Amino acid sequence: MAKAFIIDVSKCNGCYACQMACKDEHVGNDWSPYAKPQPETGQFWLMLKDKTCGTMPKVRVNYTPVLCNHCKNAACIDACGNNAIYRRDDGFVIIDPGKCKGCGNCGEACPYNAIYYNDELKISQKCTGCAHLLDNGYSLPRCVENCPTDALRFGDESDLAGEIPGSVALLPEEGNKPRVRYRNIPGQFIAGTVYDPNIEDVIMGARCRAISGGKLIETQTDEYGDFWFNDISVGMWEIFIEAKGYNLKALGEVRTDECVNLGDIPLEKKPAT
Repeated sequence: MAKAFIIDVSKCNGCYACQMACKDEHVGNDWSPYAKPQPETGQFWLMLKDKTCGTMPKVRVNYTPVLCNHCKNAACIDACGNNAIYRRDDGFVIIDPGKCKGCGNCGEACPYNAIYYNDELKISQKCTGCAHLLDNGYSLPRCVENCPTDALRFGDESDLAGEIPGSVALLPEEGNKPRVRYRNIPGQFIAGTVYDPNIEDVIMGARCRAISGGKLIETQTDEYGDFWFNDISVGMWEIFIEAKGYNLKALGEVRTDECVNLGDIPLEKKPAT
């Protein structure tokens, strides 16, 4: 039965327990014929990647565990000229350390940069899914077992079928059909603080709208005068802010290739009538 990973990014708190468990299992341990020891430095068969979005004080950090995707159409298998890479019945893609000649073709072919070269052993290496454990009575890879927030899930594809809809694969355009799927990958954000410059105080309850291609998102400023448009798509957005007694503020087009902190936004009082 083919296996799969489901990673819920919204549950990952950046504790690095998965990355440390992988190191603990593979550094200095020879699990041939599955894998030779992972070096102490330079290789992360599971890497917890962090990305800082926005600018102070509107900043968020996202964490994403990344590992070999054990692809159904693995480019590394096709690239290997030594028949050293094979796919097991459970879907795991394994580099046989006894057959690998260290040509490096697999690493160049992998679009996920999940394959590493061991300078000392002259072989390519990567995540094995802890196949050596699963073949000997264990039910979970070490990274999944060690996750305290259940951000990493692992099991038969059929058992995880209910979680696969709505999930995404990394770089689907490459056509490798990964068995590692992600849920709740955060989108971009636009944020700012609305205030009255005359009284030097924030404005609560201001109506904030973001418009892009006919799509409208609306929110209000909170008790600190802050507003957030969360998980929005990359594109060009027009921002409009209005509050009772103040003139409408139009901020023009805001590009969201990256998360955007608009900073402090002053509103002008309407003339007294």
